[in-house]
Amino acid sequence: MKHKKIPLRKCLGCNEQKPKQELVRVVRSPQGEISLDLTGKKSGRGAYICKNVSCLNKAKKAKRFERAFDCSISEEIYSLMEEELKNGE
Repeated sequence: MKHKKIPLRKCLGCNEQKPKQELVRVVRSPQGEISLDLTGKKSGRGAYICKNVSCLNKAKKAKRFERAFDCSISEEIYSLMEEELKNGE
């Protein structure tokens, strides 16, 4: 019997490979808007983080989102993402 392949993604905060279902996608839309994609269906460039705030803070401190999306991200966007993560837990 064939085993179903589980897609793995790397968290930008802790740098661990985890199944895609355990992570939250952060997406930059074609218009340049950055937001959390809890459904995983939004169009645009995506990066993944764990569902906890500590990984978001680690990625923010190391500027990994800026590197992944090739743009600067304001503090307001980080605080919105943090609120959405807290509400999603």
